[in-house]
Amino acid sequence: MLKLFRRNNLSAEEKSSLKKDRLLVILSGILTGISFTPFPFPFTLLLFFSFIPYFFVIERRNTLLEINRASYLMFFTLSLITIYWVGSWQSKADPFLMIGGGVLIFFYPAVLLINSTLFYLSQKIFGKEKSLWLFPIIWVTGEYLLTLTDLKFPWLTLGHGLAKFTTFIQIADIVGAFGLSLIVLYINVFLYFAIKNFLSIRKSFIRYIALSIILISIVFIYGLIKLNEKNTDKKFLKVGVVQPNIDPWDKWELGGLESILQNYLELSEECTKQGAKLIIWPETALPVYLLSGTYSDIVDSIYSFLREKDVYLLTGMPDYIVHYENPPSDAKLSKAGSFYYSTYNSILLLNPNSYEIQRYGKMHLVPLGEKVPFVDALPFLADWFKWGVGLSGWNVGKDTTVFKFKVDNDTIKVAGLVCYESVFPDFVTHFVKKGAQFITVVTNDSWYGNSSGPYQHKEFAALRAVENRRAVVRSANGGISCLINQYGITEFETEMFTRSSFVVDVPLNEQITFYTKYPLIIPILSSAFSLWIIGINFLMWLKRKFKLDE
Repeated sequence: MLKLFRRNNLSAEEKSSLKKDRLLVILSGILTGISFTPFPFPFTLLLFFSFIPYFFVIERRNTLLEINRASYLMFFTLSLITIYWVGSWQSKADPFLMIGGGVLIFFYPAVLLINSTLFYLSQKIFGKEKSLWLFPIIWVTGEYLLTLTDLKFPWLTLGHGLAKFTTFIQIADIVGAFGLSLIVLYINVFLYFAIKNFLSIRKSFIRYIALSIILISIVFIYGLIKLNEKNTDKKFLKVGVVQPNIDPWDKWELGGLESILQNYLELSEECTKQGAKLIIWPETALPVYLLSGTYSDIVDSIYSFLREKDVYLLTGMPDYIVHYENPPSDAKLSKAGSFYYSTYNSILLLNPNSYEIQRYGKMHLVPLGEKVPFVDALPFLADWFKWGVGLSGWNVGKDTTVFKFKVDNDTIKVAGLVCYESVFPDFVTHFVKKGAQFITVVTNDSWYGNSSGPYQHKEFAALRAVENRRAVVRSANGGISCLINQYGITEFETEMFTRSSFVVDVPLNEQITFYTKYPLIIPILSSAFSLWIIGINFLMWLKRKFKLDE
């Protein structure tokens, strides 16, 4: 890493030029970073030209090392502004969480060097100018790669930065968040070439400005059309959302389970008084394996409430499943060695009329926080990395689940996402394709205090709403709980760190968008093109090698 920034034997003029370049890439990082939440909407517009200073620098660089030096500084600045909060940095925060957060701030920019490396490889085939035209495609490849492997972290998909630009994001029902990234980067490219040709070739300047205006206009007009559509929602469900505001660090200490439950039931009762048919509790609502057989009195209290109020409960909950026969490959052996078991960060649907429980185990686990990366291949890593609150050993859920229940003879179908899963664009489409009429997100963002994280997480859900034209209901332990409609507009939200509950009429939608049907068209085509670039460079290397050997 030190070699990335070391410069030797530079003249005074070269040092001055290097300093200017560093200021330009830092400027790009700042402009891109502050376009994301929690900065207010006008800052979102910075994303349309935030990459221009960076383009000026990397087009002047020739070697891979020079391009990656500049790129790392830009990406590091972006990471520092946007995901500084991952380490929590609170007095009660687990030291391992803080170390992991610190590492991420430095590691995430290094992963993004995949993008700049692909740009360099593209230059070797197409030259500098044409490669800048290909940069948006290359960038989307990098964003898609960040949804894969145990190190997945697609938080800073550029499309997410547009979440508050409601009119502009409506086209996400066709192109999704990755498509929005592609669009916003092409606007950057058009404006870059317009500025570059401003003094030398006036016709080119006008052409590039016109292209950027046309692209923005198409997306904006589409958004206006969608936002002015006649409301066709015919069915609604009254949903009660509980935000208990329990300290996430203290909750995992032993004792006080009855008082925690009482807190939930009191807030839930307020919802039933307003006619709620479904109550939603947040992620890991109770800090125990509720259905393990140890907490029958707590289970009985919950069911007594549900039967009395005739209401369903959808709740985040740690789940414990024993495998007496044919355990899955990732099952854990009990200390006594007598049985295998699995534990999941789950969502459970409890029915007032029966003890049949519908389950969903979280499938996208937070790297290091909930699952040690590559622990399946290297089991010893599980002993090295453990949170103080014991959350680093969840099993990965096996399949998407759409919860089903009956209200007034209508079958309601609900998607349940656990926290971090709502950041994955194409993942949500699996639930909608299975018939989910609205989306719920149960989360506990209180781990990160009143930082940017909870606000970003909430706003990113607006993209999931628009992509699939489904309302999103969030129940967050300490906030932000909310209802986001199918146009990405927040109709109701709570304040951070407040104890509250509310009831909303959630529209039940069954239309399937183009994006829901084909969520991976743009990332797959972009990735295929990037693989072609890699392949051509490999063939060029082989050709040089064999020529030298001759």
